[in-house]
Amino acid sequence: MARHIKKGDMVEVITGASKGTTGKIMRVITAKDKVIVEGVNRRFKHVKPSRKYPQGGRIQVEQAVHMSNVLPLNPKTSKGTRVRFTTDSKGIKRRVAIDGSEIGILRKA
Repeated sequence: MARHIKKGDMVEVITGASKGTTGKIMRVITAKDKVIVEGVNRRFKHVKPSRKYPQGGRIQVEQAVHMSNVLPLNPKTSKGTRVRFTTDSKGIKRRVAIDGSEIGILRKA
């Protein structure tokens, strides 16, 4: 099944504490239908002292958000929009916003 978002997309969060914020998709977890959005759903993680963190302490990390809670940004309006998939005569599958503006190419023939 095709996903309406992919890594690197700019998305808008539509529910939760971060509602209305926009960010870039850093990672897509397909097995759990979740995504990690830059700057959204940040939590503190307590770490022991190690080579990477010699002092130890608390660091902030982004936690996963369910895929249904984000919408890709429409390049024309800079707001979240639903998408549909179209295939042109050359066999290229594209993501298209509801108003008709193209969001991105998914697969080339």
